[in-house]
Amino acid sequence: MATMTIRMPDEDAELVRKFANFEGVTLSDFARSAILEKIEDAYDLQALREAIAGDSGERFSIDEVLSELR
Repeated sequence: MATMTIRMPDEDAELVRKFANFEGVTLSDFARSAILEKIEDAYDLQALREAIAGDSGERFSIDEVLSELR
């Protein structure tokens, strides 16, 4: 397992420690989760941009969708 060091101002570090404690998780678990969520958000945003770029503009009403499911 890799070890990473994060440098930040003391005030920010204290806030992060307090928040992790409030959430009931270790500082490592909190940081790992926050970093991976940020990466996931970036992937999701890219997928959204690709979907918008490929959008044909065709739309269906809820009734049309429900009739296809029956």
